[in-house]
Amino acid sequence: MFTADDLKLLADKGISEQQILHQLEQFREGFPYLKLRAAAAIGNGIVAPTDAECQALVEAWNDYKAEGHRITKFVPASGAASRMFKNMFEFRDGNHDAPISDFERHFFDNIEDFAFYPALDDACQVLYGEGVQGLIEEERYKDVVSAMLDEEGLNYGQLPKGLLQFHAYKDCARTPLEEHLVEAALYAVSNGETDVHFTVSSEHRELFEELVERVLPTYEAKYGIKYHVSFSEQKPSTDTLAATMDNEPFRTEDGQLLFRPGGHGALIQNLSDLDSDIVFIKNIDNVVPDRLKPATTLWKQVLAGILVNTQRQAFAYLHRLDEGNVGQAELQEMCRFLSHDLCTEIPGINELSEQELMETLRQKFNRPMRACGVVKNVGEPGGGPFLAFNADGSVSPQILESSQIDSHNPTYMAMFTGGTHFNPVDLVCAVRDYQGNKFNLPQYVDPATGFISYKSKNGKDLKALELPGLWNGAMSDWSTIFVQVPLETFNPVKTVNDLLRDQHQP
Repeated sequence: MFTADDLKLLADKGISEQQILHQLEQFREGFPYLKLRAAAAIGNGIVAPTDAECQALVEAWNDYKAEGHRITKFVPASGAASRMFKNMFEFRDGNHDAPISDFERHFFDNIEDFAFYPALDDACQVLYGEGVQGLIEEERYKDVVSAMLDEEGLNYGQLPKGLLQFHAYKDCARTPLEEHLVEAALYAVSNGETDVHFTVSSEHRELFEELVERVLPTYEAKYGIKYHVSFSEQKPSTDTLAATMDNEPFRTEDGQLLFRPGGHGALIQNLSDLDSDIVFIKNIDNVVPDRLKPATTLWKQVLAGILVNTQRQAFAYLHRLDEGNVGQAELQEMCRFLSHDLCTEIPGINELSEQELMETLRQKFNRPMRACGVVKNVGEPGGGPFLAFNADGSVSPQILESSQIDSHNPTYMAMFTGGTHFNPVDLVCAVRDYQGNKFNLPQYVDPATGFISYKSKNGKDLKALELPGLWNGAMSDWSTIFVQVPLETFNPVKTVNDLLRDQHQP
């Protein structure tokens, strides 16, 4: 099945032939749907801290930081902004020369309110000899869009979101990368230092590094801290083979095997490589200007406070189990913690022998742990918080995507469509065990939670294999705590016109 050239390509990527054969089997067999207990809700898998509790949790987080732990802010930042400009690509390449859709009119009517407007105006001057408003008066709308999208201008159609100018300030315009640096200064500093890690594509890494080198002295002076900024790329060994519609290896016109990035779930390897105690994870485009950062800062600290408090209790129980001579009352207390605080149910737990119970508790307590912010569902596409069955028969909190749920099961679809909360990708993770060792995070991935998507290459249909998502199946075997956070902390930018919303204006 595989040629000498194929085997050399696999070796170069660090992928074994056995892995490829397994991937082809996954194409043929598909992935099982997950079995659900319920959609998580307040009082059933989701906690909603009171104002007084929030204050105590912030204090717990501040106490933790004062102990000198290493804290990292982890930002997946490789995604290109091309989808953000889908409507404007269609306008530029369409048959009409003036804006006719609501989206197009809104873009041009408010064009001066974009943070990148001064840069766009300069680009138009260089390319066409006059600025944006002059071109609009001459109804040269497509020239304005070309100056924004094309390589000769701002090149926003090809750059990653992290490098676009999102927010305007009196003295500058900030990119999402810079807003994440500011956020880190507000809630992720320990001993006057903070780590920020961006995952980027190889083609844009140099641009990210240049931007960091240029702006870092400004932010270090502004906040009086030392930044440690690092970058990594998705590992070639996490690429997955594309398949034909008949589940055979897909080959390009020159006969080469076609590999595709395995999706954000591949980043579990990058996350596992970090030398940290606590890691904040948030999408690159979910940032706001400084005037709205207090709510973000507060709730990040609340999430972190819940995490470290829960971890501290789990560690205490693990040390107690190591000591031995644990009485029945203590074991029952640990079971209540497992059920109430970690929302994890073990079938037949009351029938286990004392030794079996202690081993079960040890296994469930000594895992990576995460606190996940969830917001009230407002119809955003994407995953949500559920209580789901695991391979060992236990039930635990999981973030699920629609592809993981059997759409032919009316009970499950009622849970999915009636879910009260949504996953905005707002995580704080504890990645060391109770003895201070780093967890090997890939060991906690559920490989059965990947999924197959349908793509094309040069007009030929193909199947693509997506690895278990970073906050879905890649963290399936973690201890998970869902926390309701305000909707105001979730402000993604999916289209360029989202930057005109009040949440992204000065």
